[in-house]
Amino acid sequence: MALDLTEDTSLSRRAMKAELLDAETELALAYAWRDQRDEAALHRLITAYMRLAISMASKYRRYGAPMNDLIQEAGLGLMKAADKFDPDRGVRFSTYAVWWIKASIQDYVMRNWSMVRTGSTSSQKSLFFNMRRVQAKLEREASAEGAELDRHQLHQMIASEIGVPLRDVEMMDGRLSGSDFSLNAVQSADEDGREWIDTLEDDGAQTSEIVEETLDNAQLRDWLVQAMSVLSAREQLIVRERKLRAEPRTLESLGQELGLSKERVRQLEAAAFQKMRKSLEAQSEEVQNFLS
Repeated sequence: MALDLTEDTSLSRRAMKAELLDAETELALAYAWRDQRDEAALHRLITAYMRLAISMASKYRRYGAPMNDLIQEAGLGLMKAADKFDPDRGVRFSTYAVWWIKASIQDYVMRNWSMVRTGSTSSQKSLFFNMRRVQAKLEREASAEGAELDRHQLHQMIASEIGVPLRDVEMMDGRLSGSDFSLNAVQSADEDGREWIDTLEDDGAQTSEIVEETLDNAQLRDWLVQAMSVLSAREQLIVRERKLRAEPRTLESLGQELGLSKERVRQLEAAAFQKMRKSLEAQSEEVQNFLS
């Protein structure tokens, strides 16, 4: 079913003019959609309760999200409610839809409030939307009694009031107290001030490590060339194709190319490795010093 939620102003005006459904009409529309997939009934049901969705969306404007985005999320929640509503349960659709609308809006707000994921569990969601209100209430009550709460006491009381773990309160307090900063922001007002990104440790290889690795690879390559030089042309071919390719060839394919059996190729490969081992052992002191 098509529902245009892109223009919140015109949508709001249409929603205010929509019909008010009595319980019997609402129930008939819900049955028509559930049992017959009647899109006209669904459209009428959604249109009638868009004023409810818009009203709920307006309560979340203080979180900084654009109103048209909040209305779109509220509309999506309303449509999910209509799709999942069971008229046999004897509950008014508006009562059922409130939960879906609220959940959809809250999920959107939490996803977009910060670049850092704020949380997804029920306790984290409850803290996100209630922590500052509960904190203000507790501070007012303490002030009225002439008491002063430290941060740890306040966190414990919030956790008890909302019914969530203390660690979740501490985590959410940190998240709500800060905000996102650009890594390209300068650390001071000076023109020559460093950007924050300049303070991050570089995970890449250092210049000295790159030079050492280049020299080591060159030394290993020289030893390999020298060890290969003691092999016959056929043995060099076998070693190259079997060990120095990204995708080594099989003994069978090499045997077909050389006119040899698979077993004979394996024997030549073993013999070639033996010759290379002896060549390396001849310069074993230099090799051992390098590897140690």
